[in-house]
Amino acid sequence: MDIFDVLTLIGGLCLFLFGMNIMGSALERSAGNRLESMIGKLTSGKLSGLFTGLGVTAVIQSSSATTVMVVGFVNSRLMTLKQAIHVIMGANIGTTVTAWILSLSGISGSNMFLKLLKPSSFTPVLALIGIVLFMFTRNNKKKDIGMVLLGFATLMFGMETMTGAVSGLRDIPAFQQLFLMFKNPILGVLVGAILTAIIQSSSASVGILQALAATGSVSYGAAIPIIMGQNIGTCITAIISSVGTTKNAKRAAFVHLSFNIIGTVICLIAFSAINAIFAPALFGESATFAGIATCHSVFNVACTLLLLPMSGLLEKLAYKLVPDGKLPEKAAELDERLLATPAIALECAHNLTFDMARTATDALKMSLECLETYDKQKAQTIRDSEDKTDRFEDIIGSFLVKISTKQLNEREGATASMLLKAIGDFERISDHAVNILESAEEMREKGIVFSESAKREMDALCAATLEIVSLSYIAFVEENSEQANLVEPLEQVIDRMKELLRTRHIDRLRMGDCGIEAGFVWSDLITNMERVSDHCSNIAGCVMDASEQNMNLHESLKMLRSDNEFYREKYSEYTKKYLSCI
Repeated sequence: MDIFDVLTLIGGLCLFLFGMNIMGSALERSAGNRLESMIGKLTSGKLSGLFTGLGVTAVIQSSSATTVMVVGFVNSRLMTLKQAIHVIMGANIGTTVTAWILSLSGISGSNMFLKLLKPSSFTPVLALIGIVLFMFTRNNKKKDIGMVLLGFATLMFGMETMTGAVSGLRDIPAFQQLFLMFKNPILGVLVGAILTAIIQSSSASVGILQALAATGSVSYGAAIPIIMGQNIGTCITAIISSVGTTKNAKRAAFVHLSFNIIGTVICLIAFSAINAIFAPALFGESATFAGIATCHSVFNVACTLLLLPMSGLLEKLAYKLVPDGKLPEKAAELDERLLATPAIALECAHNLTFDMARTATDALKMSLECLETYDKQKAQTIRDSEDKTDRFEDIIGSFLVKISTKQLNEREGATASMLLKAIGDFERISDHAVNILESAEEMREKGIVFSESAKREMDALCAATLEIVSLSYIAFVEENSEQANLVEPLEQVIDRMKELLRTRHIDRLRMGDCGIEAGFVWSDLITNMERVSDHCSNIAGCVMDASEQNMNLHESLKMLRSDNEFYREKYSEYTKKYLSCI
């Protein structure tokens, strides 16, 4: 093996890693909705978390990426440490899928069917189909399928290149002696851990081991400890990712490490005992591609079955390794580690926006209640909610901008645009809640009381405002375009109410039925409520646009108002409900 073989090996490894990366990214985009669904079904149940981790890792082809994602979830308080433990265990099983894919390279035989199963036979066809889909189609889903095929072809070509580069090692006695050294299981574990920590991918290190196995110099006795060590080495990514996170996120990373170390120690003791007592002939045989994949799967499944019942002990160990500090810590609501999986990052931003929406609408409802009966505690809650929505807007807005730089499909792009627009409207609703509260406090301090007719009109406007806020909130949270269609006709009725109430207020001023100070408060209140209805209309419009994957808000509202029987019917219904009573 000369310098050119070494360069070929490095090139093959680079192609392998690149192919795995682009295939995983494309698979993730294609399966974005299903990934969100898997994460959304997470419960404290052991099996649900286990299968979630297995499924997500099988899709994105990286247990390291899944674990980093889990660290981000825990850091964002979107997942508990107990849930994280089960997902991490599932990720360890899910990562074995890659080794089975790579084992196709080990197929040999003169039979036509076997030749067709070899990657060197079918990957050129997959690459051709992939490049056609990627370059000559406009549909993003088809482009992603093309990227999956291209990534797979690149990965397998890299594997074939590595196998060819090391094939000359089979005739070098020193190489054979090197793997005799690895029969010392502790040395094998160390080598596997160090190699995997360097390249930060257990799948890649398993691929390298399979390529070396093609020389016939790697025995099962040497390969099995290396596979055990690879599971420890892959933890380095999560450990690095946990730097600067909350204590619970650090605990999640240490659970990953302790799970693999404990599993490796137990299996290593069992392996050494079996080797010493029975000395099975299998341990001396040359490992094959499929044999390494089998060992990888059996080891990970065995560790999971062994430690799954003891997940509570792993949780306690994590608390021992990372104890609580004296001062409580504040976690970030969204973690940039989630950006590694844009579909899930977007879902997390979506969920946090629901919290923002609830905070803003609750504040608005409490401010209207304070008009009727002032409550000091509610007043403070309204002001705290306004501060909270300001922080929400900064955090979610910055996060969505970063998500938008990632490759998103049409639905995800429409959702990101909807959220960016909606957070501004919810923030303004909370501002108007504070404005309404200040008007209530001014009335209380100055002893301002509205006349009976003014009070009746204000009650009607408050009721209409409460209804439109509730309608827009439900439409947004449920992403219900039918519910969103109810908002615009009510917003138009509130606009009419504002003009009518302003005219009647001027009449009362002329007749001396209303004072100047009460007039200023009155004007502020109806203006704030009308603007709240405008923001509700914007939110409903965003929901309608997102359902159509079209972000032309003004055009959508224009079409809703023009020649629409449903709109006219609801407008008439709201007119009777709110204008007729004043």
